[in-house]
Amino acid sequence: MDSPDPPISAVILAGGVGSRFWPASTPSRPKQLLPLASENPLIVDTVTRALRLVPDTRLHILTGEHLREPFRSVLPSLPSSAYWIEPRARGTGPVLAWAAHRLVREDPDAVMVSLHADHAIAPTDAMVELLGAAGSFAAREGLLLTIAIPPTRPETGYGWIRPGEPLADRPGFRAWRVGAFVEKPELETARRYLSEGYLWNSGIFVWSAATFLEELRRLSPEIGPHLPLLDTGDEAAFFDAVEGISVDEAVLERSDRIGTVEATFEWDDVGSWSSLARSHPPDDGDNATQGPVYALDARRNLVWSDEGPVVLWGVDDLVVIRSGGLTVVAPRDRSPEWKQLLDALPPELREEADQRSGDPPEDTP
Repeated sequence: MDSPDPPISAVILAGGVGSRFWPASTPSRPKQLLPLASENPLIVDTVTRALRLVPDTRLHILTGEHLREPFRSVLPSLPSSAYWIEPRARGTGPVLAWAAHRLVREDPDAVMVSLHADHAIAPTDAMVELLGAAGSFAAREGLLLTIAIPPTRPETGYGWIRPGEPLADRPGFRAWRVGAFVEKPELETARRYLSEGYLWNSGIFVWSAATFLEELRRLSPEIGPHLPLLDTGDEAAFFDAVEGISVDEAVLERSDRIGTVEATFEWDDVGSWSSLARSHPPDDGDNATQGPVYALDARRNLVWSDEGPVVLWGVDDLVVIRSGGLTVVAPRDRSPEWKQLLDALPPELREEADQRSGDPPEDTP
């Protein structure tokens, strides 16, 4: 008789600010609280999907103390136990190690699904079915799995995966060993990846929490030697001791136990203003807008306003953002460079936008 599948727990990485969405996104109102993919804040959409996969007792939001109350105000029915507050930010490697350790302490057989708070996914049913199957597969095979997305364009802003040896190929579930992870490529390289069958790396992970910890001890000098601090319950000391490092660098790019499963759902990384064009239906001029926007003889613009009307007249291919008491106008093709703009601005201008963002739930349109 087959043994029952191990229980799945979902963790949501939700600690970042999302500076590529400034001035709408600030430390006081990070992008997780903005309706960037639907009429709901991103964190609400993410939690709603996750609760189709797991009960709220096995759902955990990994975030900082400053975001606990803003999240609770838009997720009033979620129990307090859902919030796991990291003592300080150290990157995805340490925070997922900490979460895995907590899960193993509760259930040595726990399977962990790691989700991001800034993804757009549809349909939810397909996501739930695939992640459930991937959880069983990961536990049975002792693999660390990442969910890979069939690419639709030569995207330069995503990491890519070269599939290796097939692991499974059946209706609704295709899996391979990871041949290689490759970081954000130049355009010509991305075109080659698209033609050669590479996949996008979604950053959605599925694994046995115990297996993940084993690989950290074996492969990550930045994290593994400090895991005994968690055994003593001194979580703050662990976060003080570890190096800031991504989970990709700490484990995934070093391990020989990595597999990838092809997604059966549509996915988008809501990572820059250009994502508005994919999540918001265009008007007759192919403008993607959020808020009170009036576009006259204007085409292919991306416009966001949560502070009153914006009027465009006779302009094309712009990004126009009105939020936090500021208005930012830039060429649309420079939206991926938003962090460079932010780095070039005086700190007081950035602080002004943060101060004007006010209370997150009330200001979220």
